[in-house]
Amino acid sequence: MCGSKIVLQREMPTELKTESASQVRSSLSWSFGQGVMELALHRAPCNELGSVALEELEEFVAALQGVREAHALIIYSQMQPGFCAGADLRELYERSREMQKAEAARGVRDFLERIHRVFNIIDDAPMTTIAAVHGVTFGGGFELALTCDLIIADKMARFCFPELRLGLIPGFGGIPRLKRDLGNGAVRDLLLTGRSFNTTKAQQIGLVSQVVGEGEALRAARATAAQLGKFDHATAVAAKKFIKPIPHEELRREIDLFCDLFQRPAVEAGLRKFVESKDAQPYLP
Repeated sequence: MCGSKIVLQREMPTELKTESASQVRSSLSWSFGQGVMELALHRAPCNELGSVALEELEEFVAALQGVREAHALIIYSQMQPGFCAGADLRELYERSREMQKAEAARGVRDFLERIHRVFNIIDDAPMTTIAAVHGVTFGGGFELALTCDLIIADKMARFCFPELRLGLIPGFGGIPRLKRDLGNGAVRDLLLTGRSFNTTKAQQIGLVSQVVGEGEALRAARATAAQLGKFDHATAVAAKKFIKPIPHEELRREIDLFCDLFQRPAVEAGLRKFVESKDAQPYLP
């Protein structure tokens, strides 16, 4: 869930073509063409996931569920610093200060339940889903990538769960999805140390399916999506359901644990330190 402060930089050039089916929102955009849905993240500085982004993601998954002929979904970022820095921690801190503790906890639970619904829909989508990532892929951004069937990363991508630095755990489904996809050693390393993995390490442990040159992740994802269009769609959906169960019970337990931890003084102190930090990236390992 955790976010990082990122120095604002220019947006990445994007190959996304405007189509009649395109929908543009403040934090993200999506389009459909030739059997492929594309979701582009474009909120400065690095696609932090807050209340506005969540509302727009809810719009997107509603649209996704209505596109029956799609065989692939690609999620990528148009922002130079990376794929996604995670949750909007400034918004979380400010809201927690404005509310009584019990009210803030209820708000956090509602947010988590909503974002879990969104992520579960993407995870379970009847198509092959691809995260094309570069740069910072931290916290909630890492959790979004983990909903996808394939992660294609450019060589500059880094993956990290820095939540323990705030007294928290990942809250957007990261723990159960990591346990589903990776061995315990890698899961514990990511969760308990807070350090980041580069693409070499990520490929070694099976986190990413393909590593490409800098700036090439979207191109590679589109090439993969085109290849997927050659296969029988129903067979691909059946295969996905067989090999990729959604750990619903563990996801619910993750929400409960996160909400319990959120009310501890250590979390308020961690959030305050993050918000007041003068460093560009105070939790970058």
